[in-house]
Amino acid sequence: MALRADAPWSPATTRRTTTRSSRAVEVRAVGRRGFESVPSASSSVELRSVVGPLEVDESSKKLQRDLNSLPKPLSVTDLSANPRHDSNVRVAYQGIPGAFSEAAALKAYPKCEAVPCDQFEAAFKAVELWLVEKAVLPIENSLGGSIHRNYDLLLRHRLHIVGEVQLAVNHCLLGLPGVRKEELKRVLSHPQALAQCENTLSKLEVIRESIDDTAGAAQFVAANGLRDAGAIASARAAEIYGLNILAEGIQDDSDNVTRFLILAREPIIPRTERPFKTSIVFTLEEGPGVTFKALAVFALRAINLSKIESRPQRKRPLRVVDDSNCGSAKYFDYLFYIDFEASMAEPRAQNALSHLQEFATFLRVLGCYPVDSAL
Repeated sequence: MALRADAPWSPATTRRTTTRSSRAVEVRAVGRRGFESVPSASSSVELRSVVGPLEVDESSKKLQRDLNSLPKPLSVTDLSANPRHDSNVRVAYQGIPGAFSEAAALKAYPKCEAVPCDQFEAAFKAVELWLVEKAVLPIENSLGGSIHRNYDLLLRHRLHIVGEVQLAVNHCLLGLPGVRKEELKRVLSHPQALAQCENTLSKLEVIRESIDDTAGAAQFVAANGLRDAGAIASARAAEIYGLNILAEGIQDDSDNVTRFLILAREPIIPRTERPFKTSIVFTLEEGPGVTFKALAVFALRAINLSKIESRPQRKRPLRVVDDSNCGSAKYFDYLFYIDFEASMAEPRAQNALSHLQEFATFLRVLGCYPVDSAL
């Protein structure tokens, strides 16, 4: 199939954006109709000739009150993609207080109410059931790689990526007060945290024990008074659970960064005045050169790909939900997840996805959101 670079594009994401824009226009129209009801200067003169000055003043005040009660037209600022930094936002994360995911939620929304969840899927469901407004979940780590569970959950739930958070992870070795690190016989933490601190743990010659959460490991050591066990967790976890920091920055690579996704029920409006990123997932028919064709639709339009991830699904069905949140089991040979550096407000991004749809058997836009470059 010949590659071309000028195809139109109109998936559901664009339709939802257009609908939201139309609502904003309707609000402005209501505002205009309200102001059209204001009497003109000539009618005010005629009014004064019939009624007294006091009555005219009262009428003007009432009119002003009526105008103030009208809906305020939305502005570009109101539709900003920046997160709201207020205490009304409830944000779900996986883990317990002191987890790195909680730190990511507080970085995205400094004054939010962080809501802990025991599993990743519980955080997804909390957003779907309107218990929280957002969820902040890890998707990849610079040392440990991708968190595949959350990639699968993005398809099983109909949430939208509305932002990302990059968090520098500083692992600390924690122990009970009075315990020295040389006395430790075992160390507890999340499997990825244990793997990221392999060199330090090898020198200590300790047994590694896996726990679901780094902060959970700190809580377990403190609650059970384990003097022969330490935990790898954050400095905040040490403060919360009354442990001492025996060693700080024990990860093998100091450049240890975890990228988190911010999920919400509704997508945000793509913009072009700042760098945006778009995340998609798609499948392809088997055949020679088909993967090359898929990647070429971006290269033809000078769109940079910041991440490519493939997930085999040949013998395992995956429940994929539609717009009404109804799901069906489907078999895919491979799922391809791609992040590309362009906003869906740009014609080149729209045309690239239109082109991709010509030979993709399944395609979904997971989100278009601002790039987070601050660590």
